Amino acid sequence: MSTPPPVSPPGPDADALRARWLHALLPARDGARLPEPYPYADNLIKRWSEPQRRYHTLDHLVAVLDRIDVLAEYAEDVAAVRLAAWFHDAVYLPERSTNEERSARLAERALPEAGVEQARTDEVARLVRLTVTHDPAPGDANGAVLCDADLAILAADPEAYDRYARAVREEYAFVPDDAFRTGRADVLRHLLGLPRLFRTPYGEREWEAAARRNLEAELARLTA
Repeated sequence: MSTPPPVSPPGPDADALRARWLHALLPARDGARLPEPYPYADNLIKRWSEPQRRYHTLDHLVAVLDRIDVLAEYAEDVAAVRLAAWFHDAVYLPERSTNEERSARLAERALPEAGVEQARTDEVARLVRLTVTHDPAPGDANGAVLCDADLAILAADPEAYDRYARAVREEYAFVPDDAFRTGRADVLRHLLGLPRLFRTPYGEREWEAAARRNLEAELARLTA
């Protein structure tokens, strides 16, 4: 697993994050002679702590893991979904469009080293790539859980949603205002155009209506 650029050391929740990494990794490992798991956790924590991040931070990772816990009953392989959460934005440079692909390739390199069998590694990489569109196919239970967990911020209360939207803008501070408004509006229209934002029964019941209200309100502000 390649070493990311130097960043600030992990914060005070590093031990809790390492425990959550083990919670994701241990059910997925195969074989008796396995490497020490913590260097992988520390590498990922450093990646999620990089200074260019404003929304795609450790707080986002924890929130996605929390939501996967809520939705776990709907997954076919919840260990794979949790690992995909750890990797889905592990490579994140706002100015690039290849983050999901590079994150998936990181998972394909790191997980076999960490003792994860190939079939589950392939599933994790597939799930990471799915976060490009957040549009899982019918019957894709693992994809539905990961995408719902990742998009659940859209259903936050208006104040929290506003903080999320401001953080996204901060990540794209290098983009001029007009170009950002156009691009962000296109993203919002894509999401609003999906037949369903959330594919699990829980997500559809608890998050769908609130998310659409937030997206429509932000789109109205951007296009006013």
